Amino acid sequence: MKKYKIGYTTGVFDLFHIGHLNILKRAKEQCDYLIVGVSTDELVQDYKHKTPVIPFAERVAIVEAVKYVDKVVPQNNMDKFAAWNSLHFDAIFHGDDWKNSSMYNEYEKQFSEVCVDMVFLPHTQGTSSTEISKKLQE
Repeated sequence: MKKYKIGYTTGVFDLFHIGHLNILKRAKEQCDYLIVGVSTDELVQDYKHKTPVIPFAERVAIVEAVKYVDKVVPQNNMDKFAAWNSLHFDAIFHGDDWKNSSMYNEYEKQFSEVCVDMVFLPHTQGTSSTEISKKLQE
């Protein structure tokens, strides 16, 4: 039996790469049911100030096709606690590059009050959508 019943993770998943796959695989290894929030184009524009290369509907289709993913939902805002209010997951997974950030420290505090674990997974070194975009532009 896996440690968690329902897990949740989020991402843009633009220019899907091995780092994305690793996060999804490692999260699924720890939960029976994995829900993935894919950031909408509007959300990415709002907080990253850029438009994803791959449109939202296509990014959703890609993530849905990954065998580790049980359900895909749109991520319309960055409020992970609001997501918990509707999805009721037991654990939230994120790359460890966010660990100890003020935003995630606050989330850890909120989630601990409702017995939800925040699990940081190792960031895959040497790959990112930003680096892929730079290489494509060269």
